[in-house]
Amino acid sequence: MKEYVNMKRYVALLRGINISGKNKISMIELKQCFERLDYTEVKTYLNSGNVIFSSDETDRIKITSQIEEMIKNQFHLDIPVFITSKEKLEDILHHAPDWWGNENKEIYDNLVFIIPPATCKDVYNEIGEPKEGLEKVKEYKEIVFWSFSRREYQKTNWWSKTANVNIYN
Repeated sequence: MKEYVNMKRYVALLRGINISGKNKISMIELKQCFERLDYTEVKTYLNSGNVIFSSDETDRIKITSQIEEMIKNQFHLDIPVFITSKEKLEDILHHAPDWWGNENKEIYDNLVFIIPPATCKDVYNEIGEPKEGLEKVKEYKEIVFWSFSRREYQKTNWWSKTANVNIYN
């Protein structure tokens, strides 16, 4: 029986899983693969490739490498993985701007996690300024809070450019 005393809670965000029929991964299989890596309390979220788990490992780079290698070996996919701890995610959400995450249904709120070695500055330089009145961005550490008008998303600067290969990768 595994001892849970020194376990740390993490969230793994797998880039581009199960989108438009591409990079298909069964969440049941993904959960089992995480458990085979000796992670505990594993839960998947929807069909998104987001996984919550516990580990006594504290090195995020090591965890990221293990998960990326497992995905490559098990599912034959090269998927970028972003790992954050529960504490870091709570810190990020604590620093959300006032305009982000409120109950306004006209606005779509996003968190953009920047996968190293890329930086927020790199992303901002590639995409440019948000369009006044249609979208807002604020960076904090390795993430960007981004909100835009649901009705006029196609007019925003960031919407079309976030799918661009340079940014996507």
